[in-house]
Amino acid sequence: MLSIAGTDPTGGAGLQADLKAIAAADGYGMGVVTALVAQNTHGVRSVHVPGTAFLREQLDAVSDDVVVDAVKVGMLGTADVVRTVTDWLREHRPPVVVVDPVMVATSGDRLLDESAAAAMGDLLALADLVTPNRAELAELVALAGTDGPGDGTPTEAALLVARRWDVLVLAKGGHDDGPTSDDVLVAPDGTTRTFTGPRIDTTNTHGTGCSLSSAIATLAARDGDWELAVGGAKAWLTAALRGADALQVGTGNGPVDHGAAVRAALPRVSWTDRWWEDVAATLDETLACDFLAGLRDGSLDDDVFAGYLAQDVHYLRAYEQHLARLAAWSTGAPASFWAASAQGCADEARDLHHRRLAGSHADDPVHPTCAGYLAHLQDAADSGSAAVLAAAVLPCFRVYAWVGTQLGHAPEGHPFADWLGAYGDPDFAAASAEATALVEELAAAAEQVERGRMTRAHRRSTEWELAFFRMPTSVSARPVAAGPARPSGRVRPPSPASR
Repeated sequence: MLSIAGTDPTGGAGLQADLKAIAAADGYGMGVVTALVAQNTHGVRSVHVPGTAFLREQLDAVSDDVVVDAVKVGMLGTADVVRTVTDWLREHRPPVVVVDPVMVATSGDRLLDESAAAAMGDLLALADLVTPNRAELAELVALAGTDGPGDGTPTEAALLVARRWDVLVLAKGGHDDGPTSDDVLVAPDGTTRTFTGPRIDTTNTHGTGCSLSSAIATLAARDGDWELAVGGAKAWLTAALRGADALQVGTGNGPVDHGAAVRAALPRVSWTDRWWEDVAATLDETLACDFLAGLRDGSLDDDVFAGYLAQDVHYLRAYEQHLARLAAWSTGAPASFWAASAQGCADEARDLHHRRLAGSHADDPVHPTCAGYLAHLQDAADSGSAAVLAAAVLPCFRVYAWVGTQLGHAPEGHPFADWLGAYGDPDFAAASAEATALVEELAAAAEQVERGRMTRAHRRSTEWELAFFRMPTSVSARPVAAGPARPSGRVRPPSPASR
């Protein structure tokens, strides 16, 4: 799809809008610039038209190399530009040509000089479809050599233009009144089809003509049928108009939301899933570490395991406090969940760990890796944001449960069967899923800055999870100094209250 058009530095109209519309219609967009326009949502400030020799070089650079399936022609500006584009189209004649005769902007600014308007006739004769707004339709009627339809309808005016240049004309109803906005596709033989859509109550209509014509051209090249293309493009533009106010682009007549329909068709973004994908390499390293390998096959030294448990006790005691803090910062079901998880941590530290330790490492001091992880969690708590702290504690839940699924069931007689069973506990898997859902809600409600802090807290905790797993068998398990890049993580989570 080739757009031949002027620019809009705010992205709402012209070439920039064309490319967005083409992409939304699943086309590959290309662009040749006819004019550099200094404009925004309040109107046009100035127009600079490069020489037509350079325009022709742009056009030839495309057609010499790329098969062009469709062309949308927008703002041309001067008679020389009109003639240059007309000559190129006559030589190459792409299968689909849609002309949006950009003469008068929605803001009222004139974008085509008088001599250029007179030169438009030859261009229109090469078009398959013309998509004028109401003011442009009146100018085309005059250019056709008639005084127009008088008191007739826009459909009658469109028929005059269609017959004069043997072209389809779309008489758009965006400037009409009433609850619907009806566009009428008029053929030279007088046949018509009306496309009805709801009128969207918005002043953010900047670039609707550019966007609609580009979408139609793209769909026509794909579908091979003009009525199907117009209907599909109109439905897309209606969705784009519905989403226009939420964009908040500019303080004047803003643009439509070109991505609204595509976005609605996409699955909902899961922030926690994206974070999980972000730490995939760290998870791979975690599963491959010597500690988990020895735990899986039963070859792990008992004393090494006891040393790990001693650090886990230190960790869980502090982790319990962070979960309790989250409970205090929450209400309702989330508060109950975090409180139950905190109690689970206390139970875990008191019971299973102490039975396993049997006093062999009960007095071990806090290892630097464990201390580093806890300092990271404390930083998250000191942020004062429940969302950031929740993101920081989540990897302990999620990595623990994930490791359980990867290690699998321990055979009878396995020296660490009880511990592997704890990793794979279905209740804890359910608790991990609930924690993930709670953090997902917090991420969805967060502003961009806080969500970014959540992302980094989650990443850092996952890296500390890896470091904690490496700690028992590695001389240097501590992650690199805090910063935007890489550390590693640890592994023991809180248990649900039922464990």
